[in-house]
Amino acid sequence: MGLKATARELATGARTGGAMARRGAELARSIVRTRRGQDDLPRMLTYIVTFRCNARCVMCDSWRKEGEDELTLAELDRIFAQLPRLHAVRLTGGEPFVRKDFADIAALVERHLQPALLHVTTNGFLTDRIVRFCETRPRRVPLQLLVSLDGEGEKHNQIRGRADAWERTFETVQALAPRQEELGLRLAVNQTILDAEGMRHYAKLRDCLRPLGVRNQVVIAYEASATYHLTREIDVAPREPGAFATFTALAKDELAALFDEIERDLEDQPLPERIAKRYYLEGIRGRLLRGEAAPNPPCVALGAHMRLFPNGDVPTCQFNTKRAGNLRQQSFAALWSGAPAAAQRDWVRKCQGCWAECEVLPSAVYSGDLLRALKPPRIL
Repeated sequence: MGLKATARELATGARTGGAMARRGAELARSIVRTRRGQDDLPRMLTYIVTFRCNARCVMCDSWRKEGEDELTLAELDRIFAQLPRLHAVRLTGGEPFVRKDFADIAALVERHLQPALLHVTTNGFLTDRIVRFCETRPRRVPLQLLVSLDGEGEKHNQIRGRADAWERTFETVQALAPRQEELGLRLAVNQTILDAEGMRHYAKLRDCLRPLGVRNQVVIAYEASATYHLTREIDVAPREPGAFATFTALAKDELAALFDEIERDLEDQPLPERIAKRYYLEGIRGRLLRGEAAPNPPCVALGAHMRLFPNGDVPTCQFNTKRAGNLRQQSFAALWSGAPAAAQRDWVRKCQGCWAECEVLPSAVYSGDLLRALKPPRIL
């Protein structure tokens, strides 16, 4: 090995080690600030790149929303340049791949925000476009691709409102599953449970995906989301601790059996996924089976976790779309230190607590509460 190559490796290792040390220090500071109820800078971004969608899901009104004046690449370049370097960025929708410039958006994320992880959610319909993105993207940042499959065959078609939903999505999974290592990709399926039939499809999907080396993750659908509500600014957050309104009525005995089965399957999962999913399961068990708000971490919405809407709005959280401001119209520094953001942070501190995985896992990480997932699970 030549001296230049050795120097490059040492420099890369030093940069990587330095970035890890910096992120570790930032995480520690965020945990302290969250525990003290102090303001914090964003460490994670959830950016809804578009509300447009090529599905017609029964549990989501994103496809019914009026077209947003979506941020252009030039505007995103300016906005991202103002944000701090982030630990993780989640790009979602709507369906993010309906934006033909999605690969350029991801490139801007990597250039400016330098995350340790890029997370993308998709319904998987646009197979060619999704595979091309995975093949051609720079691979400096690990990619987690979460593909939505809510049941096997016709069940998925019914939920997603398309007769070809299962065929198209499963084609994407099959195309990418054997190439995960080659593409620097971690592929998983997300199953949203809406009803009793969906619970029975958990094992069907698991057994279908296991030969492909793809894990099946489960979330329980809640009754309403402010993010995808047709009303522009609305608060649908729980009004009391431990409240969780499901999309349809679910029997406790069937839920308990499902949670037990998922818990057993976690033993085959990598440690990070096992810890995160065990934490989610503990909270959903508490709420749906015992009526308890445990765990209930301090929320980091408008703190370590920032959301960004397609038009530049910065909402409070998944369940409250009251705006802190708009990054198309004002600088990040002005928005983050402004009176509207401060008022919404007061609301966050008084919130009774939700149990949407996309909210509670950032809160669990940046409050340090995720450590409780290392304890043995409590079974009803």
